Amino acid sequence: MLVLTRKTGESIMIGDNIELKIISVDGDQVKIGVDAPRSVKVYRSEIYKAIQDENKAALNSSIDLLADWNKD
Repeated sequence: MLVLTRKTGESIMIGDNIELKIISVDGDQVKIGVDAPRSVKVYRSEIYKAIQDENKAALNSSIDLLADWNKD
């Protein structure tokens, strides 16, 4: 993992078209701005994990339905 130190107003570039900008720091909270193309999906990690869990559950449900359908 790359660890960088930035101050308010400074930014980090990811590739050529994604910029992470430090908006503010208040105690243990950091406000980050993300400037990325609309085609790039940006999620908080806990939301991303929830989406992945839901997708896995839906896939397992579909597999179960297909297995039940093939029994007939």
